[in-house]
Amino acid sequence: MASDNQLRSYRIQNQWRNRLAQLLSHISSDPPPSEVNVGKRLQELRIFQGLSLRALAELSGLNVNTLSLIENEKTSPNVSTLQQVANALNVPITAFFQPLTAKKDTVFQKKGQRTQINFPQGKFEDLGGGLALGEGTPLLMTLEPDHESDPDPIVHTGQEFVYCLEGSLAFWVGDREFVLEPGDSLIFEAHIPHRWENRGDCISRSILIICPTDFSDRSVTQHFVDQTPNI
Repeated sequence: MASDNQLRSYRIQNQWRNRLAQLLSHISSDPPPSEVNVGKRLQELRIFQGLSLRALAELSGLNVNTLSLIENEKTSPNVSTLQQVANALNVPITAFFQPLTAKKDTVFQKKGQRTQINFPQGKFEDLGGGLALGEGTPLLMTLEPDHESDPDPIVHTGQEFVYCLEGSLAFWVGDREFVLEPGDSLIFEAHIPHRWENRGDCISRSILIICPTDFSDRSVTQHFVDQTPNI
């Protein structure tokens, strides 16, 4: 028979499942990813850092009304908006996609149940599930055929690791080109200008671990062209 603490824990979990019903428009629903309440998470992070809405607006360059609408689930922010807020709070953008639960020491995620964020060229899935690898952000990157990153090379702090799982992926680091096929890996200093392209006729999937030393350099979202309009 379940103890009182277990029953209370079950009730709390069910309450959160009911409350975390709204997803960002960027999050895929096929298959259904983990449900997170970005507005509530933003409010939690803001209050934890002792910031008012007006103070966060000044730090992020966003309108107070915009932030209020996001926190109250009246609108869904795009990637650029979330990155501005992440920079202001000095947290990685993936902090907004973590369930509002206690800190974990172990994470197990079933296939198809990870948080997914779509971009014009593909999508990435958060493999960390709320548990970071030091300063690293582990992602499963899916790239559509004949798509590439922004023509302008990407530059950010720290290091980057790529491991090809499926298809092929061309990576340029400086003036060197590397073609990754299943089983191939690449690691490099991310201050070297780099970009990628899926030149094949099938989807490419890779594990991407980004380890920035400064979260404000937009190290994750620089890898995808954001074509969604600002709020």
